[in-house]
Amino acid sequence: MRGFFLAEANEFFKKFNLQILVNFSECALIEIKSFRVHNLNIPDLPNYHALAMLVITVLALYLFRRDDIPLETSSLAVLAVLSLIFAIFPFYQDGVHFEPSSLFLGFGHEALVTVCCLMIIGQGLVATGALEPIGRYLAKLWKLSPTLSLLLTLILAAALSAFVNNTPIVVLLLPILISVSLRTNTDSSPMLLPMGLATLVGGMTTTIGTSTNLLVVSVAQNMGVAQFGLFDFAKPALIAGAVAIFYLWVIAPKLLPKRDASLPDTSPRLFGAYLNINEESIANGKTVSEIMALTDGQIRIESIQRSKDKRNIMPLPDTCITAGDRLQVQDTPAQLKEFESVLGATLFSGLHKVDDEHPLKAEKQTLAELVIITGSGVVGRTLKQANFIQNYGISVIALHRAGKALEMGRRSIGKVPLMIGDVLLVQGEEEQIRQLKSKQGLLVIDGAEPLPQTSKAPIALGVLFTVVVSAAVGIVPIEISSVCGVLALLLTRCLDWQQVSSALSTQVILIVAASLALGAAMMQTGGAEYIAQMFVAASSSLPPGGVLAALMLLLAILTNIVSNNAAAVIGTPIAISVASQLNLPAEPFILAVLFGANLSYATPMAYKTNLLVMNAGGYQFSDFIRVGIPLIILMWLTLSFLLNWLYL
Repeated sequence: MRGFFLAEANEFFKKFNLQILVNFSECALIEIKSFRVHNLNIPDLPNYHALAMLVITVLALYLFRRDDIPLETSSLAVLAVLSLIFAIFPFYQDGVHFEPSSLFLGFGHEALVTVCCLMIIGQGLVATGALEPIGRYLAKLWKLSPTLSLLLTLILAAALSAFVNNTPIVVLLLPILISVSLRTNTDSSPMLLPMGLATLVGGMTTTIGTSTNLLVVSVAQNMGVAQFGLFDFAKPALIAGAVAIFYLWVIAPKLLPKRDASLPDTSPRLFGAYLNINEESIANGKTVSEIMALTDGQIRIESIQRSKDKRNIMPLPDTCITAGDRLQVQDTPAQLKEFESVLGATLFSGLHKVDDEHPLKAEKQTLAELVIITGSGVVGRTLKQANFIQNYGISVIALHRAGKALEMGRRSIGKVPLMIGDVLLVQGEEEQIRQLKSKQGLLVIDGAEPLPQTSKAPIALGVLFTVVVSAAVGIVPIEISSVCGVLALLLTRCLDWQQVSSALSTQVILIVAASLALGAAMMQTGGAEYIAQMFVAASSSLPPGGVLAALMLLLAILTNIVSNNAAAVIGTPIAISVASQLNLPAEPFILAVLFGANLSYATPMAYKTNLLVMNAGGYQFSDFIRVGIPLIILMWLTLSFLLNWLYL
């Protein structure tokens, strides 16, 4: 019996000690969690869907940054992966199923509709020459006072960009400023980059100034947190803009070294010539395709002059070349002499054999610099795919990208997909170059010809004025007034449907739709809330104003690395969550994201107009850093102070 009681007692004490240990462990765990939450403020990990959204966000930002992957492809990949995840692994929040198909609602979002309509209206201003008087008066003023003219140019560039997409503004002003520098024999470097950055400064003063503004405002409105009118944040933007314009007028030109033109007239020109085929020539009796094989596909025969019947025949692949034929070709002198040697032919220019006494001459030919801009129809396509030579009747000699000539043979240029901001050195007759200036999406940056203006220009200006005013006074929302504005331009024949389609950017449409989908998924799954908790934890030692400034600085860094639209849409839900964590109004934090995402000054790839200015002015990457980083710091400090003063 005694053994029985001892065994029971022993078992009792074991259980008692174990329970004490369990209780102690639970208490310790509670204390550890309490210490982690209240002292280190590190949030618990979110659900698996939220973690997946965080991973996809990082992946999306990486893809958007890649130059070798088209932005359209990256955006479509993000949309596909998001929808696939929610289709295979359903997500429920408070018992409500999150529909994967809702991720595609961004294609019909009012922000995207407004962005597209405003791009079309901007195209209408360019097509009708509605901005031509501004350019004409500016050109006259530059002759009187260059210093005051630069200030007025910066102010006008910023003011126009508050209501019109800044790309047509840059396209308008680039030829004017380059023409001024050529005619006055002065350096264009102190003018072009400040002008381009001024359009970015002006674009953040209204809700329609940039697509970034529209997206931030729309996301905030969809989440029921804040609704901004057209000029609701104009006060801080105007004050900071005045500081920026002063910097760009007085300080920035002194920071910029003198840069040469992007494509100096040193590239080898193309020369038209004839290869005379004689009896001893290796090309005698061979087909056109065989001759091309002999020259490794380099020769391009434009026509064949047949000596027997004195007629020109088409150079079809199976056309047989006979003695006495003359092959009409066009290429650089070195290439033409190479063809002469390989084929055993005789090179003629006109009636004379090419030699020291009769060198090659490119008569009536001129060189021009051609910049690829939005609406050209060739972005993302090669010259060969776009039938560039056939459509425009000119030859492309060289291609510059990011301020540098691409190292490739001339024949390889036709295989390179073109990007916004690429500069082509083209050769053609003066009349052909002159006709290029009326083509949509192609910018000839010699500035020698006046900009076109038509009788439709007042109508285009009236449409823009009506769209802005009707939205500003609250008659109709901006998305409705802009749609009506596009219809008015079509009905009055200021634009046709081909010009409308060329004005739309597939990149903008897909990046906006993908960004909206990613932002919605992060908000629904709690991913944005988790990032906000981490951000608040990291900045817990700062006052609310410091947290706001830190958020703006984070977006400023991000927007110079990846797409500003993606940064803005991802940052807006985070800003709202941060404000909720701090029990503060959301408006200043939303504006911190809006302003931070617009500080795209420090890198040429941060904004498409930066690339246009970089190539036109021959700037280097370091020039943007030299001018852009001080401007970012100046705007960040000014806007942080203003948001604290006005909202907190």
